[in-house]
Amino acid sequence: MYQTFRYMKRQIFISLFCIGVLCSSLSLSAATPYDLKIKVKGIKDSTCFLVYYFGDKQYSFDTAKADKNGLLEFKGKKAADPGMYMVVMNKRKLFDFLLVEPNQHFSLETDTTDYNGHMEVNGSAENKLFFEYLNWLSAKQKDAEHLHNRYKVIKETNKDSAKIIEDKLKGLDGEVKAYMNDFMKKHPVSFTSKFLKATLDVEVPEAPILSNGRKDSTFAYHYYKAHFFDNLDLADERLLRTPIYFPKVKQYLENMTLQIPDSLCKEGDYLIAKAKSNKETFKFLVWYMTVNYETSKVMGFDAIFVHEALTYYKSKQAYWVDEKQNKKIVERATQLDSILIGKIAPNLIMQDTLVGLTPDFNTYSLLSIKSKYTIVYFWDPDCGHCQKETPKLVEFYKKIQSKHQVQVYAVGCVSELEPWRKYIREKKLPWINVVDAFNKNHYKHIYDIYSTPVIYILDEHKKIIAKRIETEQIEDFLDRYEKMSEKK
Repeated sequence: MYQTFRYMKRQIFISLFCIGVLCSSLSLSAATPYDLKIKVKGIKDSTCFLVYYFGDKQYSFDTAKADKNGLLEFKGKKAADPGMYMVVMNKRKLFDFLLVEPNQHFSLETDTTDYNGHMEVNGSAENKLFFEYLNWLSAKQKDAEHLHNRYKVIKETNKDSAKIIEDKLKGLDGEVKAYMNDFMKKHPVSFTSKFLKATLDVEVPEAPILSNGRKDSTFAYHYYKAHFFDNLDLADERLLRTPIYFPKVKQYLENMTLQIPDSLCKEGDYLIAKAKSNKETFKFLVWYMTVNYETSKVMGFDAIFVHEALTYYKSKQAYWVDEKQNKKIVERATQLDSILIGKIAPNLIMQDTLVGLTPDFNTYSLLSIKSKYTIVYFWDPDCGHCQKETPKLVEFYKKIQSKHQVQVYAVGCVSELEPWRKYIREKKLPWINVVDAFNKNHYKHIYDIYSTPVIYILDEHKKIIAKRIETEQIEDFLDRYEKMSEKK
């Protein structure tokens, strides 16, 4: 009850190739113009903004200047996208309202002493219901706040009175639930009812008794997850533009889903399938899954981006991006697909430090290295970060041999060979040092090397088990990987 309008502020990353997605989602939904006359007594000669919710953010849609009587008029030639909007002045929200009806011509009138409580609505049945509910809830919240404050004072000193307050709070909670259920029954086709339903949590029944006579301890989790979206229609774009939709999606993916790529891909597809009947909700969820995991700093989560791109963009379902951008996304995913965690590392055949000095140089194939673990180290002697990281890796390499069988395949990302050779000699780098002397740095595209240093770790079968990991993390990673391998 108390979280219904407690809006959460979160950030969502937007990669360069997807910036246009949010903008295109603002495409106006119909030809009917909107004309909103809003009067707020107590403000005058002030610029106000009409702002809508989208994902976890709010975006300005229109502006209007209040006259000396506090009268604003937001007006457009085409309809506004349906959802929840707010009026903002001086970066402060004055109040929310709904813009979900086909007729977007109505008026609101209130004052600064109590925006919701003094609201008068003309021409919008939905907003009459919306503010009716808000004002009823506000009264109950005041009652609850008074009881909570009283409870804090006496909970340690007067247990009997504290118990009475607890019972009253439970009674209030029950009263709110009963009111909401009655409201939704009276107005079954109202968007306000649909919005209220979306705020309700799933009620989990009693767990069944297993054959051993005990309650099923996993029942609550599985039931809750299976019914998580019973109250929220993922294909309703009106809900997409409220502060309810995105937090639910985020909660499901982050708290109800095992945080491994396979599970997140499966659950992402599940959400997208539920939203697919509406173009806007389908677009939002595909966009979010693509961008969120493309920019994730969690090792291995690039597999989710690859899945999204090869599933929805390659099949041309991502109608909101043009052909050129779609091609770039698919090419990027295809490039990453071969170097995902769990894939056999693409082979590298490179030359040692004798190349360019004598025709009798040695050639080393990455996949031919015999070692339980292989560290592929992409580095550049002129790189400042590499100059700090390489000595650490040397120290680690010497230390780790007593615990794990490790070989380093160090790829010099250089165009000038002599400075590379000199650094190797002076620092006495004790591993396999190679360079791509003939293929014009083709390895950079294969292994996605756009800066240095970069570390990949391969197992004895040359399967990629870690990538873009810091030297300080390698030993702990190998220890944990060994333990996990022993349990299999």
